[in-house]
Amino acid sequence: MAVDQTLVTSVESPKSRYDRVTITLHWLSALLVIALFVAAYLWNNEFARGSPPRKFLQALHISLGILFTVVFIARLYWRNTSGRKLASTEQGLMRVLSKGMHHLLYLLLTAQIVLGYLLRWAQGEPFMFFGVFSIPSLFGPSKPLAEWFEWLHNYAAWTIIILALGHAVAALTHHYLLKDDVLKRMLPIS
Repeated sequence: MAVDQTLVTSVESPKSRYDRVTITLHWLSALLVIALFVAAYLWNNEFARGSPPRKFLQALHISLGILFTVVFIARLYWRNTSGRKLASTEQGLMRVLSKGMHHLLYLLLTAQIVLGYLLRWAQGEPFMFFGVFSIPSLFGPSKPLAEWFEWLHNYAAWTIIILALGHAVAALTHHYLLKDDVLKRMLPIS
């Protein structure tokens, strides 16, 4: 089977790697998603309602969620305006699955951000960014809405984590089994 050499790139070429901003935004997004998930998991499973550690984790989750919103918007902007576009090394079904996974992750992350804001507003509780400023509410508290948004936010979070793990497994599969440069293109160091 002949491989189109225009699609195959070497990690030695600077054009075969994503630019520094894209790489930074990718890994910052990943770290924030993990931190948000861990904070929510811990406060829901390890600490009693009203306890200081639970309140701290909730406040941290909210602040990191606001930060993630800014990072995610910057990532979308950069990706659609200035970020380096690399030729896909995948073909056929692998290419469809790869593109589909990325689009689904972006869609779910967008939904998760919106759900997080809607949940906080429906709860009617302060929406502070590390105690520096607050996000004003767009509507008043509503317990039924809060319960619905919380349910959606929780299931979206688990779906994102499962897909992100699949994304990581795919990257490691490319690196260790397929022995191509897909993972290296997104690593901060070569």
